[in-house]
Amino acid sequence: MKVLIVGAGEVGFHLAQRLSEEGQDVILIESDPDRAEFASQQLDVLTIVGNGASIPILEEAGAKGAKVMLAVTSQDEVNVISCLAASRLGIQYTIARISTPEYYRRDSVLSGEQMGIDLMINPERECAWETFQLLQSAAATDVAHFADGRVQLLGVRVKEGAPVAGKTIARIAAELQDSHYVTVAIVRDERTIIPRGSDRIEAGDQIYLIAPSDEVQAIPRLAGYRGFTLRRVMIAGGSTEGEYLAQLLGQHGVECTILDHDRRRCVELAEALPKALVLHADATDLELLEMEGVAGIDGFVAATGHDETNLLSSLLAKTVGARKVVSLVHKFEYLPLVPKVGIDASVSPRMSTVNAILRYVRRGRVMTVAALKGIEAEAIEFRVSESCPIAGSALVDLELPEGAVIGTILRGEEIVIPRGTDVIQPGDEVIVFALPSAIADIEKLFDG
Repeated sequence: MKVLIVGAGEVGFHLAQRLSEEGQDVILIESDPDRAEFASQQLDVLTIVGNGASIPILEEAGAKGAKVMLAVTSQDEVNVISCLAASRLGIQYTIARISTPEYYRRDSVLSGEQMGIDLMINPERECAWETFQLLQSAAATDVAHFADGRVQLLGVRVKEGAPVAGKTIARIAAELQDSHYVTVAIVRDERTIIPRGSDRIEAGDQIYLIAPSDEVQAIPRLAGYRGFTLRRVMIAGGSTEGEYLAQLLGQHGVECTILDHDRRRCVELAEALPKALVLHADATDLELLEMEGVAGIDGFVAATGHDETNLLSSLLAKTVGARKVVSLVHKFEYLPLVPKVGIDASVSPRMSTVNAILRYVRRGRVMTVAALKGIEAEAIEFRVSESCPIAGSALVDLELPEGAVIGTILRGEEIVIPRGTDVIQPGDEVIVFALPSAIADIEKLFDG
């Protein structure tokens, strides 16, 4: 599949890298010559210097033969015009990264429907929703939903003395016969392991599990965490992400306090969020955090526009005693630092955008995609058709590529924890966890 990407910033670069690793034909368009040169040197993609909203540049990039256009620059207007031009040139699907709320109104003359944009992604809303999901659990560092919410992928870090620490996957499965957990990955010393029964889980490991949604509440206990109920959340920073998160918390009856150093922004937030308490304050003031009761708070979210401020305020909140601390991180290179410095979880508007785009790019037999922070792997939900090469095959007979594991099979209302004798049937929905090197081979197995 030929994919055009406009913008070689962190979102565009990451998308180009991920799609090219999967064998897609990627053309990257970037107006900044230095950034384009960097992308050309780092990625195995064709890079063109120019304006992605320019018809001649799009024609030079071979737009007429492309199937998908991804306009992901930081400027909404460039993304909108790029998609509009692409649709006129016959590109089948257009996706735009759009932050301005007005573009999402159906009655707007500049709505996606009016301009022929198939999907508009709001990074700030996607990020706020992911943050809200992470706050629901004391242990979760990553959360993704599959099968209309019936199945979850949960990332947790194993504590010292946890019930699963020091045990093999096979032993844990034997001890938890009535449970339906599948450990699909272990990250240890920055190395990702797709585990087999003989692999052992150690304290300090980052593990990823797939389980029915009604059973995930028991996972934190297995990893060494106590029970958790979200009642009070403090948000440091009146960013757009923070405002959207406060709206979600208010809708779900969670008490919310927002801190921001800009008095004018505080007035705006107080008017927009009648259910939240808005304070004009500095989120890096340790004395203030203690005075406002951070020590007994269920959740603390650092959501300013500056990564360094977010990391510092998150560390202060964790030191004071906040139970669950989540930091907003814009730069991809900062994401691996979060667990190393003791912060519970991180969210990235850019990674949230990448996830939303990948879900759409692979639509059809692919129903859901979740790319994860700090780990080069994806969870993909496939629908099995009658012409699918693996339909009718037992799992023991499948030649799965190294770096891939089948996590769950969904058959109607039934959630099947896979065993070697299970047979994949047409109509099944199969959740696969795979490293980038295995994704292209996995997609061939489900192509039909």
